[in-house]
Amino acid sequence: MKPQKYEFQTEVARLLHLVTHSLYSNREIFLRELISNASDACERLRFEALEKPELYGGQPDLRIRISLDKDKKTISIADTGIGMSAADAIENLGTIAHSGTRAFMQQLESGKTADAQMIGQFGVGFYSGFIVAEKIEVFSRRAGLAAEEGVHWTSDGSGEFEVEPATLPERGTTVTLHVRDDALEFADGWRLRELIARYSDHIALPIEMEEEKWEEGEEGKPGKMVKTGKWEAVNQATALWTRAKKDITEEQASQFYQQLAHDWQPPLTWSLHRVEGSTEYTQLLYIPSHAPLDLWERERKEGLKLYVRRVFIMDDAEQLLPRYLRFVKGVVDSADLPLNVSREILQESRDVRAIREGNTRRVLAMLEDMAKEKPAEHTEKEEKPEEKTPDYHTFWREFGAVIKEGIGEDGANRERIARLLRYTSTAGDFVSLADYKARMKEGQKAIYYICADSQEAAAGSPQLEAFRKKGIEVLLMGDRVDEWAMNWLREFDGTPLQSVARGAADLDELQDEAEKKAFDAASEQAKPLIEKLKTALGDAVSDVRATARLVDSPACLVVKDTDLSLQMARILRQAGQTLPEVKPILEINPAHALIQKMEASPEHFDDMAHILLDQALLAEGLMPRDAAAYLRRVNALLA
Repeated sequence: MKPQKYEFQTEVARLLHLVTHSLYSNREIFLRELISNASDACERLRFEALEKPELYGGQPDLRIRISLDKDKKTISIADTGIGMSAADAIENLGTIAHSGTRAFMQQLESGKTADAQMIGQFGVGFYSGFIVAEKIEVFSRRAGLAAEEGVHWTSDGSGEFEVEPATLPERGTTVTLHVRDDALEFADGWRLRELIARYSDHIALPIEMEEEKWEEGEEGKPGKMVKTGKWEAVNQATALWTRAKKDITEEQASQFYQQLAHDWQPPLTWSLHRVEGSTEYTQLLYIPSHAPLDLWERERKEGLKLYVRRVFIMDDAEQLLPRYLRFVKGVVDSADLPLNVSREILQESRDVRAIREGNTRRVLAMLEDMAKEKPAEHTEKEEKPEEKTPDYHTFWREFGAVIKEGIGEDGANRERIARLLRYTSTAGDFVSLADYKARMKEGQKAIYYICADSQEAAAGSPQLEAFRKKGIEVLLMGDRVDEWAMNWLREFDGTPLQSVARGAADLDELQDEAEKKAFDAASEQAKPLIEKLKTALGDAVSDVRATARLVDSPACLVVKDTDLSLQMARILRQAGQTLPEVKPILEINPAHALIQKMEASPEHFDDMAHILLDQALLAEGLMPRDAAAYLRRVNALLA
């Protein structure tokens, strides 16, 4: 039967072009990725065989073998795992289902090659073989199929692949790379052993290579390495989490993380802990040093690897951690869950709830330890990995917005999460709520904050003017999640949190007598003007009132304490929510020249009133309700 030709999915073809032209800086990752795929295939067979032991077919050993042929310039990675049928090969090797792949390729095309090391995170690790190979052949037979139902897949990475039937005596998959001339350094046994020791030593299956020995040449001829025909394991083949923590070096822990997470960078910190009691399990947890490209993808797979008594059960067990800790990587090995556990059982299991709560407490403790540490001083002097201090600044820059989700999602740990929060404020950067509280002015009764589309917008808000004048610190919140999160965080350590854009928030307690008298006099004088503004603006606002929070600006918008903020209302509408209209309160600065001038221009009063409202909306980062009318009014006044 002639081979059948197929075209790669468009994104695969584009990815192959990028792989062969953009990933030369760290070509050795191909071996890590292919070994990782082989290990996954073995683990999946072990899992499926729990219910169908006949899948082993009299071949119970699970292993990975790597062989090379210098004369033919080939490297082969063979496993005795689950294998593929012809349909599996066409589907798995010809298309990409991962939703974040597009973002990954955009990073490659933009020249950010450091992120190329994340290739395995996007389920496309197989294609890394084309970094060193001019052609790849795959021979595979799925467990449970007959010998003649094997498949032979071939491609040179140019946009097409061929598939034909193959008779294979054993189940499993063999990936054979036909190495390019400029990558022949990898067609060397010692080089491959070194890469396996570096990247795949902790694969919990034996990785075997054929034993070699040095054979002296005949007189006048050079010696050479010859194969003995014996296979030997070249990795430790023991799961890292089964060892005592004192027996694990920082380098070994980092290497395991890089293999587990397909990450080129070491983690910020890690923890290995065995939990005993009513529920027994081992947790090996890592905090990455950078956010993945698809952290905010809705369809992103997340969660920890789940093992039961060292038997692999599933990747991405999202039930083992709350969603706001989705960036955490690691392994959980349970002694209590059944071997045939499913995602549905995980959802309902009491033991899983206990593991989830234990994992959450452990991660929060890791973050608390990082936050207490003095951040590492970055010097030109090279430091050993074990001497480096975890840098909480780095963590917060990468994952701070995600952690904030926990304020609303995890009421049981809200206080602990609140202590981990960091913000920019009018007094400095990387400010904790405890830092803020320690600096509060005498007589100040609340922790003040403002939410906006960005920190720059928050810093430029007119609502801060009086606070700046009084030297009162305000937290500047510029993440989209902030507005939502602060609805759940009403106090910190007994001190209320107050938005400067909600309620009256006038600083009566902090004004001296002269300031109070001056404001009261100006407010009294402005009462007729306020009534005219209410009439002119009608139902566009819920109220108009004088305020002491403004210094340089004529007006600003606030909402009642019980109402949605203008920012939150906009976010919910953008998400498709149907909401009643939020009518803001227009606050005016009675001492401002523009406010005083309005009374002297009765013929333009209505236009000026609406311009005042629209400019207050613009200051909030919002659009006027009728942009064309706003322009007409401004143009009329300018003319």
